[in-house]
Amino acid sequence: MQGKTNPVTPAGYAAMKARYDHLLGTERPEIVEIVSWAAGNGDRSENGDYLYGRKRMREIDRELAHLARRMKAARVIDPAEQPDKSRAFFGATLRLADEDDEERVVTLVGDDEQDASAGRIGWSSPLARALKGAAVGDLRSVRLPGGLKEWEVVAIDYA
Repeated sequence: MQGKTNPVTPAGYAAMKARYDHLLGTERPEIVEIVSWAAGNGDRSENGDYLYGRKRMREIDRELAHLARRMKAARVIDPAEQPDKSRAFFGATLRLADEDDEERVVTLVGDDEQDASAGRIGWSSPLARALKGAAVGDLRSVRLPGGLKEWEVVAIDYA
């Protein structure tokens, strides 16, 4: 997704920023302290605190770099400001029914804030791509790993 904007809800951006701030302001300084204490204990090749600390610091630095890139590319979109609330766009919460009349509620969110178990699906997922622009009553087909599945849009809401 390089060079593209990263749509994200205000809550999703706040969560990314909170994670970044926690890593940079709390977790990384704690690890730096442990590593410097362990480095002063002598032989570093057999020092578990030192080796683990260095490994964890690299993981934190990688995550900080990733979060910084994602926040820089982020475009915060408030779903409440969507002008056409009759169609499914970014931030919409949809109630869907499949061919067996089983209902499912999904919210179209940024890829960084997706959580399928909570019903938040990423903006670039196959289901979200199929639902973009749908109105109540529309039927949309989605090719899933298990085969083709058809969903009817029962309701659209913007929180």
